[in-house]
Amino acid sequence: MIQSSFNKLVQLKQLHSIEGIGPQKILSLLGKFRNVEQILNASYNELLLVEGISKTLAQKIIKSNENQLNFSTDLEKEIAALEKFNASILTFLDESYPSQLKNIYFPPIFLYYKGNIELIESNSVAIVGTREPTTYGRITAELMATELANRNISSVSGLARGIDTIVHSSSLKASGKTIAVIGSGLDVIYPPENKKLFNSISESGLIISEYPLGTKPDAQNFPRRNRIISGISLGTLIVETKLNGGAMLTAQYALDQGKEVFAVPGNINSKYSEGPNILIQRGSAKLIRNVDDILVELRLMTKSSDEQDVLQEQVELNLFEEKILSAIKNEPKQIDEISLLCGLSTSDCLIHLLSMEFKGVVRQRPGKVFSID
Repeated sequence: MIQSSFNKLVQLKQLHSIEGIGPQKILSLLGKFRNVEQILNASYNELLLVEGISKTLAQKIIKSNENQLNFSTDLEKEIAALEKFNASILTFLDESYPSQLKNIYFPPIFLYYKGNIELIESNSVAIVGTREPTTYGRITAELMATELANRNISSVSGLARGIDTIVHSSSLKASGKTIAVIGSGLDVIYPPENKKLFNSISESGLIISEYPLGTKPDAQNFPRRNRIISGISLGTLIVETKLNGGAMLTAQYALDQGKEVFAVPGNINSKYSEGPNILIQRGSAKLIRNVDDILVELRLMTKSSDEQDVLQEQVELNLFEEKILSAIKNEPKQIDEISLLCGLSTSDCLIHLLSMEFKGVVRQRPGKVFSID
């Protein structure tokens, strides 16, 4: 690592180590100051001008400079340990930091990884679920992961027992790419029986964690890692989970991030289908029957021209609806832009778009963005 990069990493580690300074406050500070060095060299009064920085935090930031040599020594040891483990570290400030993660709430400041980091920017779908799947859940997870691999789409999961393990294993078996987001340090494999799977993923896929080497798999780490699973994925598929299962939290993270959520419907008498079924019932997740349903929704696969022609022949549109369809035919557009292009009020546009949704012609995306279904 070149010296300038090393120094920047030391400064970021120093700032991140301060109790009470998390990702959001670091982002607030960077909004006021040009870089981390300026933050650490700022005066007490300058720091107080930043929203969320209290007198106590301002004092802690200034005081942290007294231990800068210790941070430098610790980082040298950490980098040496990572290199020995054939792993690396990526920071929020690096140009190669995944763009999708930069836009989520509470993005990880550090990403430790082992494997092909370029895979993180590939088209990927998260598949998550219970640690105790039924036969139906196991078969479904295996099928979905295999079909994604066959279509050159990476699968993302959490290396946990059950659905996660099935997803990673099935993807590798089909010669596909898979990404595991773990809730411990890269050198602490959990569950321990997945050591062989861990090594296989690191060789042909990617293992990532926001936790430094040596971090134990504490219970609070796993809910946090779920936001990364959904954050690096185009969409999240829920296979089987109880209502209070961790997969439901991943689904909520995906919804909060404006990502698509999909669910496999299950037996209404099974507690492990309660999660997917309720997501579908609430309209929070799209019911899917196969991987093609996901890929069409994510626009990674389009309907055939014949299907589009049949749809247009079957649906009758009024003059205003045809005008709106023409406006969004080539690309999705936000309601205000549609209103401007069509010369209609926003309320009138919404009425016509609602009618078109019922006819199956258009689909509403997050942020009142509409596209041809």
